[in-house]
Amino acid sequence: MKIVTAAEMTALEQSAERHGVSTDTLMENAGLAVAEVSRDLMGGAAGKRVLVLVGPGNNGADGLVTGRHLARWGAAVAAYVVRGRPTPDPKMELALNYGLTVADANDDSNLTTLDRLMARSDLVVDAILGTGRSRPLAGVVGDVIDRVNNTAQDSRRPSIIAMDLPTGLNCDTGEVDPACPRVHVTVALGRPKVGLLTFPGAERVGRLEVADIGLPSGLPEERDISLELLTPGSVQEGLPQRPANSHKGTFGHALVVAGSRNYVGAAFLASQASVRTGAGLTTLASARNIYPIAAGKLTEVIHLPVPEDGMGMIHAEAARLLRPNLGRYSALLVGCGLGWSPGTESLLEGLVLGDPPLPVPVVIDADGLNSLSGIDSWWSKLHSPAVLTPHPGEMATLTGMSTAEVQRDRVGIAREWSNRWNATVVLKGAHTAIADPGGLVRVAPFANSGMASAGTGDVLSGIITGLLAQGLDTTDAACCGVFLHGLAGNTVTRALGNAGSLASDLVEQIPDAIHRLKQ
Repeated sequence: MKIVTAAEMTALEQSAERHGVSTDTLMENAGLAVAEVSRDLMGGAAGKRVLVLVGPGNNGADGLVTGRHLARWGAAVAAYVVRGRPTPDPKMELALNYGLTVADANDDSNLTTLDRLMARSDLVVDAILGTGRSRPLAGVVGDVIDRVNNTAQDSRRPSIIAMDLPTGLNCDTGEVDPACPRVHVTVALGRPKVGLLTFPGAERVGRLEVADIGLPSGLPEERDISLELLTPGSVQEGLPQRPANSHKGTFGHALVVAGSRNYVGAAFLASQASVRTGAGLTTLASARNIYPIAAGKLTEVIHLPVPEDGMGMIHAEAARLLRPNLGRYSALLVGCGLGWSPGTESLLEGLVLGDPPLPVPVVIDADGLNSLSGIDSWWSKLHSPAVLTPHPGEMATLTGMSTAEVQRDRVGIAREWSNRWNATVVLKGAHTAIADPGGLVRVAPFANSGMASAGTGDVLSGIITGLLAQGLDTTDAACCGVFLHGLAGNTVTRALGNAGSLASDLVEQIPDAIHRLKQ
């Protein structure tokens, strides 16, 4: 599903009209879709009280359609006109025919009517300003939004649903006016907007739903949009098949080169995630001193102890031993918990870079990425399909930028450097961005503070490696892996809350995440 800017959405709507779908039809579909989400949020419409905050443009008209349908289903609906509506106003006339009561901010100098309506409402629909807003909230609009925000202090706070985006959120950048409300649900109309998935705006969105408003499929203007949202359907299509007449060799053999004296857990998490994702075989190559510990925790993994240096890390000499045998494997993961030293740089250079190209795709994570940053023009020596999985700090180290610069333009940075490095880049974090060298970027729908703990990145790398071992290409493995990781994380957070869950909790949920997607 494409993620769009305001201009791109306008172009899609204009194209839809040229293909026979009128603006009025899109508006009616949008209003009905938000009404249906509103009804579900309230647990039914009959007997409920709804306040629709109506702006001057199409967003306000969409809100009137929503109010009309909720009234038709038995809700008592009040429309509060925040700024003047056009004359004539067909959507308002229809709404009045269905029994909506109307109040106007122009006749409510102290906003006492608004306060009364809000205090008795079960639901407030924010349909004030849509994608065209670029000015700070001021005047009556700012005063009304302040009243909405003040309801957060009430013991009986109504639910708030945003029509397309919360008022005060910039559609294209994710920047927010200080008054922008934190809503419970945002229903993006037709396509999700860039700002809804970009911080700080993403913090105000609540649960994001995308409503089908009847845009025709295959519009030429949509084909050129290079930003997409990962969806369950797209991920389900990419998951490996599991034929009944298969055996462990059918699902590949992953080699995980990971761990050191200080980071035994990283080796465990990455290897176990590969197993749980369905790789037929997983081998862990780890320093000899941690082999007994890893072997005690990893029952199903094959163990390959390799030489260590004097600091408890894998010795660079291990590259000479491992590389000639990589043809035995289907995918390689290197970096989790390796530690960072001149020796690990030599290990990375000898194992992953140079000619001949590796016979398997490679995932490079954590200390593997930090080691790459010390090798001049390393990307010119990377001749194999690769997935790089940096968090923002590691991305900053690799690019020479600051972490703040990376975070300001996550999509743009991932796209630029994926192309420059000719590798799939997974820029981790809330709404992880996955960029392929061709310029397409996919954004994950997950922002879960419960996953902000040590080891969750190692789990993601193991998932991606397990999928690569089963035959997925680098971009599909990265996209499916990120989605499964996020889905498993949401399951853990629902069960345990968003503080104190462990990366190992995440590993245990991977099979269930795969099963649910396939179902």
